[in-house]
Amino acid sequence: MGGFFGTISTRDCVNDLFYGTDYNSHLGTRRAGLVTFDRERGFTRSIHSLERDYFRSKFEDELGDFCGRQGLGVISDTDPQPIIINSHLGRYAVVTVAKINNLREIADELLAQRMHLSEQSANNLNQTEVVALLINMGNTFVDGINRVYQKIKGSCSMLILTEDGIIAARDFLGRTPIVLGRKEVHQLSPIGTDDCVIAYAASSESTSFPNLDYKVLRDVGPGEIVRLKADGIEVLQPAFKRCQICSFLWVYYGFPASCYEGINAEDVRERNGELMAQGDSVDADMVCGIPDSGVGMAIGYSNGSHIPYKRAVLKYTPTWPRSFTPQDQSRRRLVAKMKLIPNEALLRDKRIVFCDDSIVRGTQLRDNVREFFANGAREVHVRISCPPLVYGCPFIGFTNSKTDMELITRQIIRDFEGENPTNLDKYAKTGSPEYQRMVDEIARRLGLTSVKFSRLEDLIASIGLPKGHVCTHCFDGSSYDNQHDGEFFG
Repeated sequence: MGGFFGTISTRDCVNDLFYGTDYNSHLGTRRAGLVTFDRERGFTRSIHSLERDYFRSKFEDELGDFCGRQGLGVISDTDPQPIIINSHLGRYAVVTVAKINNLREIADELLAQRMHLSEQSANNLNQTEVVALLINMGNTFVDGINRVYQKIKGSCSMLILTEDGIIAARDFLGRTPIVLGRKEVHQLSPIGTDDCVIAYAASSESTSFPNLDYKVLRDVGPGEIVRLKADGIEVLQPAFKRCQICSFLWVYYGFPASCYEGINAEDVRERNGELMAQGDSVDADMVCGIPDSGVGMAIGYSNGSHIPYKRAVLKYTPTWPRSFTPQDQSRRRLVAKMKLIPNEALLRDKRIVFCDDSIVRGTQLRDNVREFFANGAREVHVRISCPPLVYGCPFIGFTNSKTDMELITRQIIRDFEGENPTNLDKYAKTGSPEYQRMVDEIARRLGLTSVKFSRLEDLIASIGLPKGHVCTHCFDGSSYDNQHDGEFFG
């Protein structure tokens, strides 16, 4: 996935930039970068790996090197960012949250036009650099950004730091969010006069705003392009008509306190859990959420079922960065195990409903279930807050899966149907014989007493947006995929 934060202020912005970017840390695990612009010093940039450490510890000691009243920060699961570019549009820096599936095809076209590409990502193409080169082909930033929308297959939202403000452009179908904020802080100057600090910000997470005194203004619309200045926000291109915001924001990777399209993530998770409980008849002694993203659903399930909520398993991460991955397989398994600690005193001889966000490969859940039984649980029932993942996501990298066949559902379907099944839609349809056979097999392979998944209709009802405004491709294979459809443009 990935997340970004950009801010422009009437005063130095470095502290806001640092802490605002840090609030996006849960969205990426590989790299992070900061860039500021100052009229005298120009652009200052730094990029670090996060694979063995946290964002904060990587950048805190060098904050004194940054200065300026505008800047960008990014947490990335893909390339080293930000990219700084010199072009006929001027000098600028760009960060992206993107998944570009035809990256090589676009790169080959650019090379055929004698354009230059650097290999900045472990000898692979840097997709943010490719985005920048497409922008450079435009007569204006708006023209160049629309070239990105027209060329890519996948998704791309971006922030561009120019000498004249910050440009925010949301993916043409709004698959990933950009939220705008504003703050106005009055403070006494050294000579006793009222000194008003005004700042604007754009972020992947509205969670970035409250502790930095920003108030949420609104979401950037699908395909919309805006320019942030210290004295206001200018719309450079209005929003497109269609929207396909990723439903997995509310299921998993969105921070619980954040809102997207004005809809709070934790509220959705609790509503979803309550709806599942109303359609469930399991007899259990307690409900427990698999931390962190299963907790909201578990609270809702507890409320809907009147089964008490207990913290029978807890998350422990003080000494381990979330992205830390030892090279040795046995150590990797141990680190994964260390992060969840079962509470034997609560588990012993109990029938428990565990709520979790999703099942991708099933490996982690299978290991957890073994631990729950080893610590005395009598029954382990699992309830999942989304439908089964039957289709891989071509738009957002929310898992590390390289192919659809890494999904436990697809492995089971292959075992049932052979290498090239033609009836995936039947397995994706809640209640069909194929669906129920697949779900029963998931329970058997993971060692569960029972497992149930949220119905797609309940997930959509919990979110509260029309089905056509939410991307549910990974559940049912449906999505808009034609960038050149005139209905996109408003």
